[in-house]
Amino acid sequence: MKIFDYLRTQREITMIKDIVFDFGGVLTTIDTERALAKFRDLGVEQPEQFINSYCQKGPFFELENGDIDADMFCRKLSEICGRDITYKQAQEAWLGFLVEIHEEWLEWLQPLRGRYRLSVLSNTNPFIQGWAQTKGFTSCGNSLADYFDAQFFSYRMHCSKPSEEIYRKMLAQGKMKAEETLFVDDGQKNINAAAKVGIKTLKVENGEDWRHALEDLLEREG
Repeated sequence: MKIFDYLRTQREITMIKDIVFDFGGVLTTIDTERALAKFRDLGVEQPEQFINSYCQKGPFFELENGDIDADMFCRKLSEICGRDITYKQAQEAWLGFLVEIHEEWLEWLQPLRGRYRLSVLSNTNPFIQGWAQTKGFTSCGNSLADYFDAQFFSYRMHCSKPSEEIYRKMLAQGKMKAEETLFVDDGQKNINAAAKVGIKTLKVENGEDWRHALEDLLEREG
């Protein structure tokens, strides 16, 4: 095989075919302080002991990791608050994280479908996704699922970022190759874990418009 044919073949082998996006902080802007205030209003004293921007603790983690369901979370939250908390109240508090859905970014991605498979990988829970999977997610009546070819959620996979396990499960379930997959996330620990399993990465900031950075990276990768 001629050297140029070999190099071209190698490039085709490693070309990006899958682009995976985090949900909170990438497709949406999140505000942890706002969520803390919502749970504090419900009666959770010092909610910061359970909640942060990237990985939760206690029953909040158990929910996102799929160890308990929404009903059990409501029961545990009711014990913490000292009063009955309904599904709707818990959902409203969880949605306090989300301050902006970047619909124009979601629409910008759509011409890429066909050239790439687009997916979501998120530490999330049935309260947030119970809303995001409805037509109320965007002003034009689309759900999150309408924009992506696949969705991978921690509470369904029973593991969470930044464990390497969730990336390995995603690759297996999505029939993806690590070297052909690009992961976009705003958490450095999540980026590091993805890189450890061989996934290409793009680190962005919460709420940052990442479109130019993604476009440049895809151009460089061919």
